[in-house]
Amino acid sequence: MTRRSVSAPGLRCGPLLAGVWISTLTLGCAGEQRQESREPISVADVGLQTPESALHDTKADVYLVSNINGSPLAKDGNGFVARVAPDGVVGDLKWIDGESEDVTLHAPKGMALRGDTLFIADIDAVRLFHRVTGEPIDSWSVPGATFLNDIAVDRTGLIYVTDSGLRAGLEPSGTDAVHRFDITGTRVRLVAGEALGRPNGITVDDDGRILVVAFGSGRVIVVDAESGQISGLPAPDRGTLDGIVIAPDGSYLISSWDGSAVYRMGPGGQYTVEVSDVDQPADIGFDRMRRRLLIPLFRANRLEIRRVD
Repeated sequence: MTRRSVSAPGLRCGPLLAGVWISTLTLGCAGEQRQESREPISVADVGLQTPESALHDTKADVYLVSNINGSPLAKDGNGFVARVAPDGVVGDLKWIDGESEDVTLHAPKGMALRGDTLFIADIDAVRLFHRVTGEPIDSWSVPGATFLNDIAVDRTGLIYVTDSGLRAGLEPSGTDAVHRFDITGTRVRLVAGEALGRPNGITVDDDGRILVVAFGSGRVIVVDAESGQISGLPAPDRGTLDGIVIAPDGSYLISSWDGSAVYRMGPGGQYTVEVSDVDQPADIGFDRMRRRLLIPLFRANRLEIRRVD
């Protein structure tokens, strides 16, 4: 693979992968004090293919990026997960590779970690892999699902996954749902129906509230973990919502395809634009150590890393 060296005044570093653009280099080298850059990092032209979700593995301090690599509905066995260092260098493009003989991974989307297990939504199944080795552990099927999309884990270890209810042409399939798995992998359908508006991103707050953003209706929904009843929160003016994460201050960061933006919803329900001019921002992640947004750009085959305050 072609590599290039990057240097800056007072900085002597080794090679970076070609295609990684860092607008201001304040990254430390081996044996030197490390300073974090506040400038954007764009991970581009390194082989990402329809990146859909980004997740910070805090134990390994690495960013995981799921890549659909084709149609989000095709069981084509070519999906993969990349490992990207916080400085934007791709350490292992196909760390988990659906084309490997012992791996099944078609169109990976949302991801979540529980202990040393990585959970990945994959059309009609949740795939389980080892966080350290990337080896497959198990697969939990969701009969009838058409578009499993995002995954969240609560403080007790329960796993929640959305089915966006989409089929060929991204037309509604009628399978809109939020499913829940317990520690053993036993599944229940917590809530289902058109009122979910093709649910996409999901997260769980410290109070156990399940928060879902809708790709179809543009709603921001709260799902009661016990009854499955839903209620609404204020939504941004622009819809086609994809990802949601909770910032350290308790505000919600929500990505919107229609807005080409990531919005921040404050305590009073008011929205501001956190990041603009990002085309088809998918399932965003968050690096709490560095206060960074991780924004996969679905169509541009790029990961944007942006500092937020």
